[in-house]
Amino acid sequence: MRKFSRGWDKSRLKGNPKGTDWIDGAKKRAALEAVKHVKNGYVIGLGSGSTAAYAIREIGKIIRQKKWHLLGVPTSHHVFLLAVDVGVPITTLNEHPHLDLTIDGADQIDKDLNMIKGMGGALTREKIVAAASRQNVIVADKTKLVEKLGKNHPVPIEVLPFAVATVMARIREIGGQPVLRQDGAKTRPTVTDNSNFVVDVNFEPIKSLSRLNTQLKLIPGVIETGFFLDMAHIAYIGNSTSVQKIETK
Repeated sequence: MRKFSRGWDKSRLKGNPKGTDWIDGAKKRAALEAVKHVKNGYVIGLGSGSTAAYAIREIGKIIRQKKWHLLGVPTSHHVFLLAVDVGVPITTLNEHPHLDLTIDGADQIDKDLNMIKGMGGALTREKIVAAASRQNVIVADKTKLVEKLGKNHPVPIEVLPFAVATVMARIREIGGQPVLRQDGAKTRPTVTDNSNFVVDVNFEPIKSLSRLNTQLKLIPGVIETGFFLDMAHIAYIGNSTSVQKIETK
């Protein structure tokens, strides 16, 4: 069961401020709130995406200014490079299979803190890192907060290349509309850090998140889905002037 922090206005679930100039500021404010959960000696999962990147930069600043001993486990090669650039020492799950904290973003998140992730292609590593963490803190701007997951938004699925045709056929059988994700030039499939493909699927409407997630994971060749269900503990949602907090009870 989830609770809204004091001062949360449920009416904020609908509508967005006019324009998009406020979004970068909203992302940064949310990230700065999340970083307050960091403590000296922590091993931290470093999520992928533009909002999580603000948190990674702030963690680097903390290391420089406070001389704290922190380690990061990156969820993608891009995040690895960013962490190195801002001075966050890198470790692995082999060395630290249990993490103190993960800070990550979301492509869509509902008021129960269920999410769709994976538009950046790092969903499998992000889910593994989240599952290894004692606490998962999500950062996002208000546009990512929705009443119902999957509305006007695909569900990313990481798929073994050998199985992509059969996986897409099975997805159609259960009511999905799959599209193989391609690179920016649309000349070849997008390849993840795990050397797999990503299929983006429209399932609207989704009647049961958990049932659909199970159906997908039972398809041979599916590596992981973009459904992150019952994994987040706290979310910081930035808007045009402030940050709202949603947390588990």
